[in-house]
Amino acid sequence: VVDCTTIPASLIESEFFGYEKGAFTDARERRTGKFEEANTGTIFLDEIGELPPGAQTKLLRVLQEREFTRIGSAAPVRIDVRVIAATNKELASQVTAGVFREDLYYRLNVLNLRVPPLREHPEDIPAYLDHFLLKHREAFGKTITSAAPDVLPALMKCPWKGNIRELENTIQRAMLNASGERLGLADFGFPD
Repeated sequence: VVDCTTIPASLIESEFFGYEKGAFTDARERRTGKFEEANTGTIFLDEIGELPPGAQTKLLRVLQEREFTRIGSAAPVRIDVRVIAATNKELASQVTAGVFREDLYYRLNVLNLRVPPLREHPEDIPAYLDHFLLKHREAFGKTITSAAPDVLPALMKCPWKGNIRELENTIQRAMLNASGERLGLADFGFPD
């Protein structure tokens, strides 16, 4: 998994493709990049819409040629990698605006899966609530196992603009506010 928003533009090439020992001042040993680590497997590029133009060009070449060259090397590295990319941006409009490369867009857009926002499938909120309670219970030192019956209808009415991340944060906040073994409306900041 590569979060494209966390890599500074100046480091994208070394993160994606690695470098040889001595390629630059602090390159004390050879380092493999994310694409080489994912060889014969899958690399997930999260927030691909945030890649700067120079990185888009390099990524396009790797997708087309199935090879790259580590920084400081002359030898190409062949790879066989399945690429899955995700973004919260509408890439087609980014292409129209000239922010995202059209050729990269079409190279990536082999199979387009739309993941609906949480507000379009609120029936899944009970399962997410159970999951996040279990996930965070130990970390918070809580014994919370459920929510009061009036909590789920309140959660299901929320717009969840931040999707599942927002729901998880809301549940975490409620867990921190809770004093009992069951979450109530007040723990979420909902009026009673």
